[in-house]
Formats: sequence, structure tokens, C-alpha cells
Amino acid sequence: MPFVAIQFLCALCGLRDSEMSTKMSDSIIETQNLTRRFGRVVAVDGLSLSVRRGEIFGLLGPDGAGKTTTIRLLCGLLAPTAGSARVAGFDTVRQAEAVKRRIGYMPQQFSLYGDLTVQENLLFFADVFEVGRREREERIARLLAFSRLEPFRNRRAAQLSGGMQKKLALACTLIHHPEILFLDEPTTGVDPVSRREFWEILTELHLEGVTLFVTTPYMDEAERCSRVALMLDGRVIACDTPDRIREGVTGHLLELRPQRVREAARVLEGTPGVLEVQVYGDRLHVFVEDPQRGEEAVREALARAGIGVDSIRPTRPRMEQAFISLIRRRH
Repeated sequence: MPFVAIQFLCALCGLRDSEMSTKMSDSIIETQNLTRRFGRVVAVDGLSLSVRRGEIFGLLGPDGAGKTTTIRLLCGLLAPTAGSARVAGFDTVRQAEAVKRRIGYMPQQFSLYGDLTVQENLLFFADVFEVGRREREERIARLLAFSRLEPFRNRRAAQLSGGMQKKLALACTLIHHPEILFLDEPTTGVDPVSRREFWEILTELHLEGVTLFVTTPYMDEAERCSRVALMLDGRVIACDTPDRIREGVTGHLLELRPQRVREAARVLEGTPGVLEVQVYGDRLHVFVEDPQRGEEAVREALARAGIGVDSIRPTRPRMEQAFISLIRRRH
């Protein structure tokens, strides 16, 4: 909501540009046993992680995993129940204003002013962030070009498409040149083309040295991150590069198209040598101990059940299969 946005943005301006920043290490975000409870619910449970300066760090997980609470803790918008966090060298509780001055935060919900034009929204945020008049013209021109919104600068924000609204929100978040950008599911609800364009913009920011902390439910977006943390029930169950997380999955993966998918899955779940079975539409992803023997065992088990197989082939697990496998192993 706009009122909430004003409160947050005014807090962001609590530290003057003339104040000196502390010397920071290579880790620009650090948490130690960070915990947040809401009554009996533990939203974030003993989170300890380190994010390096300039990387794209992805926090993945299903709804209710604790991703949004984590971002709000790191932005200084929530106080932890236990543990601590440092962002850009500052404690998020004792030095919250210093933290807020150095970050940009883009929440899930569109919270700009729908009755203002694209340019008017940018001017408003430039005022809130105390960007000088000479600087703001150059920055707004650059952000309009950067976000591909120049042709729509005089269009009201409420009349923009969902993807354009996301780009405008990002442009407003960048008006004060933050060191760290926190993005909470920034592409949820937009079309695939807009998602790709949005990530092209994020990649440009990454190349400029901005540290990106992104939460997302989309596993294909995880592939774009330097490192990812997989979150479940408030805990991080894995944290590494996408390649290493995929490589850490137990067993070898076979992709097959059986004629009766659900029945085939039930048959294979009890087959010796089969570690795990995942259903994807008309396909099965089957993890086996040995690729050659596993394929033979799969064919024989389905043949005994009278189930034909249209195709079967070995393949590499993607993030989605790896994540599901890690969740099942966790449970």
C-alpha cells in the first residue's frame, strides 16, 4: 500500500550521504542463527548464511517456507526473535537506518501510485530518497532506458501491464543506487516474456556489481543465480551453486513416457534399485542406483504389469527434480 511504502521509504532516508560507511568484508550479508517466531509459528528457524558481494543469491522454497520473513529481517523491517544479521557491514537491529540507506527493497505486491505516471512515480521516489535535482534527471533518463519504459513515461502506473509495473517498481527501487537489492518474488504473476526481460535487467545490474538477493518459487530462475539456498519450514536444507545442488542428488535419473502414468509410478515405487519416482504430466522421472541395471529393472517391472513404454532415456536432473528430491529426503 502507498502509505506503507511512504513509511518504509522515509526510514530509508534516515542516514545522510555525508556519513561514512564502515569497511566491509567480502561477505555483504551475514546471518547467525537468525530466528523469527510469530506466536507458536517459527517462520525462520536458526538461519545461518553468508552472501558474497556482487553475487546473485537465490532463496527458493514453496509458499510458507519463510522467504518473505527472511527478507524483511534482512531489510530491518522485522526484529529477530533470536540470532543476528549484518547487511553491508551493519547490524540490522542496532544500525537499521544505516542498513536501509544502502539497500533497495522490492516487495511482492505492487505498491506504487497508480494515478501517477511512470515519470511522476520516479520523481516522487527521487524526492523521498533526497536525490539532487541535477542527478535525478540523469538517473531517471537512464532508468527509463534501462527498464525499457521510455515510450511509456507519461502513462499512468495503473494502466501498465503487470510486467511493466514490475519494471517500474524496480526502477523506483534503484533511484538511489543501492549496494544491495532485495527482490521478493519479483516475477510472480507476469508472463514468460516479461519474466525473461526482467531477468535481463537483473543480469545487467549484476554485471555492474550490485548484489542481488532474490526469492522465487520458480526453479528455472534458480539456474540464473550464483548460489541458491533451498528453504523449507523456515530452515535452509541446502545451499550451494545450482550445479552442485543438482550433482548432490542421490542416484541417476531416467525420464520415461509410460502408457499409464499413475499406475506405472505405483509399480516402480516398489521396484528394487529404484530410489525415487516423480510424476511430471505424461512423464516419469525415476532415480535409480545404476543407470544400465536401473533401466532394465524399470522395463521388466512395467512389462510384468502390462504397461508399455513409449520412450526411456537417461538425463541430468534439473533444479526442480533436485529440490523435490531434497524435500522428500528431508521428510
